[in-house]
Amino acid sequence: MIEQGGKAPAITVTASDGGSVNLAAPSKSVVLYFYPKDDTSGCIREAQDFTALAPEFANAGVTVLGVSRDSMKKHEKFIGKYDLAVPLVSDEDGRISDAFGTWVEKSMYGRKYMGMERATYLIGADGQVLKAWRKVKVPGHAEDVLKAAKGAA
Repeated sequence: MIEQGGKAPAITVTASDGGSVNLAAPSKSVVLYFYPKDDTSGCIREAQDFTALAPEFANAGVTVLGVSRDSMKKHEKFIGKYDLAVPLVSDEDGRISDAFGTWVEKSMYGRKYMGMERATYLIGADGQVLKAWRKVKVPGHAEDVLKAAKGAA
């Protein structure tokens, strides 16, 4: 599990917009937010909140990337359906979520299963994790991340 103050793993991610970022040396700050599944209520809301603030993140010199284990094809449908302005990363093989410790055991109605923990990381241009949010609650979260990103820029 990667914590605040730690170093992001040397993983290069490719986003839905075709861009790629080496998380260990991204060259500019990156917000990496992990979410459970495309096209579900909380995930729609979170993606829309980050989309609404995308111009402010860009003005602060920060790239925002959403990560789930959905395929790139599902991501493209999700982006199109909700007109999202935030690029998404497919983590089908789990290497990104495993590296960040966001693939965790969950429980619903007494049934245990593995799933994506909603978590966000603010990574500096040098690859240092400047802030980590675990067990994220969606309302107001994108605004909190933007405040931290502006403070780090």
